[in-house]
Amino acid sequence: MLERIRESFRWFYRYRSIRLTPEGMRYVLLTLAVGVAAINTGNNLLYLLLAMLLSLIVMSGLLSEQSLKQLEFRRRLPDRVFANQSATVSLSIANRKARVPTFSLRVQDVVAGAAVDRGIYLLHAPPRSVTVHSYSMLVAQRGLHRIEGIKLLTRFPFGLFLKAATLPMASETIVYPEITPLPMALAQDLTTRGHDHAVSRRGPGVALYNLRRYHDGDDSRAIHWKTTARQRRLMVRETEAEDQHRVALVLPTAVPEHAQPSFERAVSLTASLVAFFHQQGHAIRLLVGEQEIPVGTGEAQYDAILRALALCRPVAAGLPVPAAMLALAGQTVPGELTLIVLSWPDPAVMSACRGVGRFIMATDYMVRET
Repeated sequence: MLERIRESFRWFYRYRSIRLTPEGMRYVLLTLAVGVAAINTGNNLLYLLLAMLLSLIVMSGLLSEQSLKQLEFRRRLPDRVFANQSATVSLSIANRKARVPTFSLRVQDVVAGAAVDRGIYLLHAPPRSVTVHSYSMLVAQRGLHRIEGIKLLTRFPFGLFLKAATLPMASETIVYPEITPLPMALAQDLTTRGHDHAVSRRGPGVALYNLRRYHDGDDSRAIHWKTTARQRRLMVRETEAEDQHRVALVLPTAVPEHAQPSFERAVSLTASLVAFFHQQGHAIRLLVGEQEIPVGTGEAQYDAILRALALCRPVAAGLPVPAAMLALAGQTVPGELTLIVLSWPDPAVMSACRGVGRFIMATDYMVRET
């Protein structure tokens, strides 16, 4: 029992804090002065005034504690968060108290052990109410971003003390690399390059792609009557898209220490190329280091590629070229455009991939204007 009480106190002091405000400091000094005067003079009025001042301190602690109790938070992060691009986060605050409202509450995120002010201030939350607040979040670095919890601050009711409570509420998201517009010359060059390649995929066209069972909502004009009569169940035909643009993006991850900043530029350039080709409707394949994302289209493919780029890390230079890059020439489909993004002129990669595709130096295209 005693150990449980001690653990409760440890938990309380770990997630709670209280400190005097400037007004509170003056109030405490005034209280001490009144107390000294009451003891020295024995005046009953001074003792009465001292009791009133002390009671206000006790009431301040009790009322502020009530404002922090029985609050429930839910944070919703956007599906896609890009580095150096503002993202909108929503935070719902529910007051579960049956009769007592919450007043004057400032809400902050806790990131890497530090409180981050999001500009959320809750002036009044009635009992059994839910309020939703939205705020902008800007993350500078790609990769895994973790919000560890929520910090609550209140000066209610008299502004004498600043009471803080930290609530563990972890939220994680993958921050995609920064997307920047491609230089006009590079965009025009990539647009005018002929890299059409017919692939077997579902889409508007004439050639037969597949036969499958009829589902509710299918166009009745797509019913394949011969197969329907043969199998005695409704079958529909899916047509094959007439052509499909394909592109393969290659990002080597072997980088010397002096080229680490260039590697981040290369990741951002690769992500910008992915966004460019995705908007054009291309089928995209990615090879980053030893990881390969097979060719595909659509939003799921787009997210898978950006996720791989967000989580990739450079490795020490001088390691053998990955086997997937050595086999790149044999895996390239005729008509497929292959772009190899380099953060530095790696002789091993340039020798292994010579004649396979086009080399793009990140330092040539990702220089920012100041």
